[in-house]
Amino acid sequence: MMSQNIRPKPKIECALDKDFRPASLENRVFLKAVEESKEGVPLAIAMERGDGLISTYYTKVFPDSSPSSRLNYLYVERLVKTLLWVRGGWKITIGGPASIGSYIKKAYSEGGIREFDWKFMGNVYEKPFTVEITEYDKVPAEKEKSKPVGRHMDGCRIGFDAGGSDRKVSAVIDGEAVFSEEVIWHPKLNSDPDYHYNEILAAMKSAAAHMPRVDAIGVSSAGIYINNRVKVASLFIKVPEDLFEKKVKNIYINIAKEIGDVPIEVANDGDVTALAGAMEIGDNSVLGIAMGTSEAGGYVDSRGNITGWLNELAFVPVDYNSLAMVDEWSGDYGCGVKYFSQDAVIKLAPAAGIQLDDALTPAEKLKYVQELMVKGDDRAVKIFETIGCYLGYAMAHYADFYDYRHLLVLGRVTSGEGGNIIVDIARKVLKAEFPELAEKVKMHLPDEASRRVGQSVAAASLPEIKKK
Repeated sequence: MMSQNIRPKPKIECALDKDFRPASLENRVFLKAVEESKEGVPLAIAMERGDGLISTYYTKVFPDSSPSSRLNYLYVERLVKTLLWVRGGWKITIGGPASIGSYIKKAYSEGGIREFDWKFMGNVYEKPFTVEITEYDKVPAEKEKSKPVGRHMDGCRIGFDAGGSDRKVSAVIDGEAVFSEEVIWHPKLNSDPDYHYNEILAAMKSAAAHMPRVDAIGVSSAGIYINNRVKVASLFIKVPEDLFEKKVKNIYINIAKEIGDVPIEVANDGDVTALAGAMEIGDNSVLGIAMGTSEAGGYVDSRGNITGWLNELAFVPVDYNSLAMVDEWSGDYGCGVKYFSQDAVIKLAPAAGIQLDDALTPAEKLKYVQELMVKGDDRAVKIFETIGCYLGYAMAHYADFYDYRHLLVLGRVTSGEGGNIIVDIARKVLKAEFPELAEKVKMHLPDEASRRVGQSVAAASLPEIKKK
């Protein structure tokens, strides 16, 4: 972002990624340069999502007349991308220097560099994606609304956690898990939605068999869900669009009807991660990150509510190195999915000197590296040290958009000693680079049992059972 002479150099170097350019450092250096120039001008960015809710972000940039104005483009483009995937929205209103608004409008259009995001958000909110350019003082004010979620313990409940490599289910009676199971499945490889339906239904019936009745069903699932309907989810990535409309959008609603027409609540798995953490910790202001097939994010605010934000951290840029690995789905570089998931482990393996068999599935490749960890292989240790380094810098980036006191880290990547290494190195980064954040935020790595089935148990608490 800055010239080569003043580009920020991380105090803690990532062991296997010397070219890592943390977004947290790059943004801070940019804003410091704007401040020191004494010529900064205000910029406001509003994101409108469903029900007229609006998230508004305020910052400063160089004016169009400044020789440094060219530095605005990367900063604002990455900022808008981050806001879009953290908060969500079908409409961007941007007020400030005219050149910036024009740049963003071109980026978010057919043929633009953010065409994927433009199409994706239009599909999620079922509205044409729009970028409106206006004056700073005409950008709409924030209009947020959070709502309570989960923590319902009464009755006989099913909690289902749909992961990309395995599915977990729990039978929960009055808050106590009486049965849990984990089954390997392959949702991302199957184009027939009947496969997904039958697998999910089998899990539900397995849990139901361990209770006298089923009063409610809670679902934790990767993807974007609105009113319990599937909007976008990588679990169904192979399902053709026509079949998605017919058989996937209402898949969880239909399964609840088959189980007994009971109340159901479907939430993004990241939000359930945060909920699980808030319940376990006994506090709020929790940011949850699940490192599995992808990176899932979730957030419980200071009142213990969820915000209705997308929290799709997999698409949030954390690395400003333009030569960083590109996410195959979005076509963008430096995004969280390649830093906090099994993809990160696979990406770093060659740099560590580990040869992975191409015939193995991604989950099997992760397992192989974790087996090397158990054997004390230093090459595997360096992989998890590097992910920990990524995480420490990303935590500071996330803190610019979330007010959190607790970071809960879950997911298959954190299983075993690798999880402890990730957290230890992240703490080291925070202390060296962001001491105020190190003082404020506590990191939590649940025990092995909680990591594997905690989300399905928390998911069971999602729906409220209406009293008759």
